[in-house]
Amino acid sequence: MSNLIVKNISKAFDQNKIIDNIDIELRDGEIVSLLGASGGGKTTLFNIIAGISLPDSGNILLDGENITGQSGLVSYMLQKDMLLPYKTVLDNVALPLIIKGMKKKEAREKALSYFEQFGLSGYENKYPNAMSGGMRQRAAFLRTYLFSGKVAILDEPFSALDMLTKGELHGWYMDIMNELKLSTLFITHDIDEAIMLSDRIYILTGKPGTITKEIVIEGGKNKLKDFNLTQEFLGYKQQIVNALKNKNDYKNV
Repeated sequence: MSNLIVKNISKAFDQNKIIDNIDIELRDGEIVSLLGASGGGKTTLFNIIAGISLPDSGNILLDGENITGQSGLVSYMLQKDMLLPYKTVLDNVALPLIIKGMKKKEAREKALSYFEQFGLSGYENKYPNAMSGGMRQRAAFLRTYLFSGKVAILDEPFSALDMLTKGELHGWYMDIMNELKLSTLFITHDIDEAIMLSDRIYILTGKPGTITKEIVIEGGKNKLKDFNLTQEFLGYKQQIVNALKNKNDYKNV
């Protein structure tokens, strides 16, 4: 498990400031959500955390080490699964290991060792078009994990799934994250999803985007199965709606 600190991050493009003075912490084993309206700078921030883009100011720290601008240390999963249609599921999943220099046979063997744990047994030699949306996301999660097994940052990973599949995958992801001792920071526009999954939620609002509120969800990943039907859940939802409406015309509430 690992600790990720985002400290005083700001970024502008063509003198247009996108995010300003962002501070976020992801502690060992946590799921932390970044919630806000479209265009608030969430993806820009994730690109900086992943080392794809450099900030104008601020630093990214992983276990106390400054990793600003360094890629390959934090796993990054985009909204779409991005599986290559001409490669088998096994070769798709093994790809990050091969990119890092592992021999193809060894990479396949290592990737294959996780297939049962990720519920992918029997799909090794199938192609992505033969899989359901939920199974494709499982494969994408495994590929993300193999890229870097400490911290995962996920950009709306469940948004393309139907409600039933999404609910199943939520429970599965929390279980697998605990098994693998993985810490997760993810973007979502779905308030209910953020409350159900998260230990803590950061509200990102305004232009440029700034963190305006942090909400701690009591119970974390050990919430009751029907937590979304409780008064406590509705209380968290009202806090979030109020925080978003104070700064944004948030269309998805």
